[in-house]
Amino acid sequence: MVILIGDWLAGGAVQAQGLESVLAPGKLSQPHAKYEEDCEKCHVKFDRNAQDRLCADCHKDVGEDLRSKTGLHGRMKSQACKSCHTDHKGREAQIASFDKSKFDHAATEYALRGGHQKVDCAKCHLPSAPKKTYRVAARNCVDCHRKDDTHKGSLGAKCADCHTENNWKEAKFDHGTTRFALTGKHEAVKCADCHKNAQYKDTPMACLACHKKDDKHKTLFGDKCDTCHSAKDWKTIKFNHDADTHYALLGKHRVAKCESCHVGNLYRDKLTTKCFDCHRKDDKHKGTLGENCVSCHTERDWKEPAKFDHDKSVFPLLGKHAKVQCKDCHKDNMFKEAPKTCIGCHKKDDKHKGSLGDACEKCHSERNWKTTSFDHSKTSYPLLGKHDKAECAACHKSTNYKDTPKDCYACHKKDDKHEGQEGTSCGPCHDEKAWKPAPKFDHGLTRFPLLGKHGPVECKMCHTSALFKNAKIDCMSCHVKDDKHKKTLGTLCEQCHNAKSWKSWDFDHDKRTKFALDGKHKGLQCSSCHTRPADGKVLASAQCVSCHQKEDVHDGSYGRQCQQCHVTSTWREIKSRPGRAVSSAAPPPLRVAPEAFLHRSDTVTRWPS
Repeated sequence: MVILIGDWLAGGAVQAQGLESVLAPGKLSQPHAKYEEDCEKCHVKFDRNAQDRLCADCHKDVGEDLRSKTGLHGRMKSQACKSCHTDHKGREAQIASFDKSKFDHAATEYALRGGHQKVDCAKCHLPSAPKKTYRVAARNCVDCHRKDDTHKGSLGAKCADCHTENNWKEAKFDHGTTRFALTGKHEAVKCADCHKNAQYKDTPMACLACHKKDDKHKTLFGDKCDTCHSAKDWKTIKFNHDADTHYALLGKHRVAKCESCHVGNLYRDKLTTKCFDCHRKDDKHKGTLGENCVSCHTERDWKEPAKFDHDKSVFPLLGKHAKVQCKDCHKDNMFKEAPKTCIGCHKKDDKHKGSLGDACEKCHSERNWKTTSFDHSKTSYPLLGKHDKAECAACHKSTNYKDTPKDCYACHKKDDKHEGQEGTSCGPCHDEKAWKPAPKFDHGLTRFPLLGKHGPVECKMCHTSALFKNAKIDCMSCHVKDDKHKKTLGTLCEQCHNAKSWKSWDFDHDKRTKFALDGKHKGLQCSSCHTRPADGKVLASAQCVSCHQKEDVHDGSYGRQCQQCHVTSTWREIKSRPGRAVSSAAPPPLRVAPEAFLHRSDTVTRWPS
């Protein structure tokens, strides 16, 4: 045999393939067949443990699950890949097969709840595409329930907002979360009265859409019915012109009739507060002084003479403006139309040719046009940190300086690694000194303040990416491996544990539940009564028979209220009257109705067998 091996090694066969492939225990499965002659893809000489690393490098999605402790492989107990996926068993070998009937779907990222527990695997895991793995199954409701969507997509794809896994047809919707909360008599209205043909998204919210027949004004007062009416009662109205509008009725306006001013549609033909709209016929100036009548007249009496003070107008005369002749700015008798901007009169003095915009007062003053001064620190946006060294053009993209955005996001959107998830208020974490290091962030202002042992934990342990808001805040998301109760005490770990120490816990069953532990109940292990896993709060039956049914020698003939006769100190001790008890072994079954025993409170009756 040694001679045969030597002859073979001396032949050309050793050039065609390596010794490893000749000594291989069998053919590789079909998916790995292409690596038949490339053993180094899966093996490292003299290093058996390297095989797992090579598997993870090739199967990147599984490798990522192992590193992040997510998915089926990431949550499994650490073990060698070959313990489940053994190859070299031939081309037809199924090295990734498993028993579907025993598979625990809760070990994946998508636990099956409610009606999903009864669904066949092939319904969700693409039986028509066998080359795709189980992990690529759709997770969005609409992917499987599109045919069940009676709304035809009009309400979007977030089915879970109204539906649950228990029953698709069972839906619950809180109208208060919409832009139209149901108050008053709207609460008793049927959905179909407003939502025609199951169309919910574009249902009109204007009162007239439903109450047009109730509008006695024939739409003359517009469609803002809620200005006078309320959802409590349509017929009751309350309107105070002084408090409910921006135009208080003063002087002779108070005795004027509504129709004197409101001659058209109340809102479509909305009145302005200009005197000229009603007093055009009273204007003896024929419009030569403009329409700003209030500068000279009052509501007390139109004919009452008045004096005009330019300093009380929107353009007080300051500096050299006080010496300017009226006609220099007011080219005609339409005083109101005189320009109020500097550039309106000083365009010829603008040496910047409009390149700095028309807000001349930012640098110039009324005292002297030629003397200029601009201090950015006196604006609403002082330049601090690295902003002080930035070029003007870096922020001021146009000559309209006034409208330059002041928020960080306007310039630093490209630097936002959070992809907008943290909003546009960068200031809480970043400052002008340096954008990259976030020198300040108070986790105590979030929904999850870091208390106890959470304080020294590294950010990356919970925040696996810059999308910080994706981090879970419930205990079980991080401490599922620490839950020795296997969810039999629910998933609200904080009811017993605290952030100081996971092993330090406290729970007073007598004070925090409706089932005080007395008698022999005291000292029992929690697992004695709490045996079923539960999500959220623990719901356990408080009836004796839920635990002591096998000890009921009456076979249920006395009903389920065991505490009427028995006490918690010992099951065999039964009550006779208040303050007295009689010990009994195992009483024989009753031959009469239970009521005959329950109404004898003075003695305990034993019935012959």
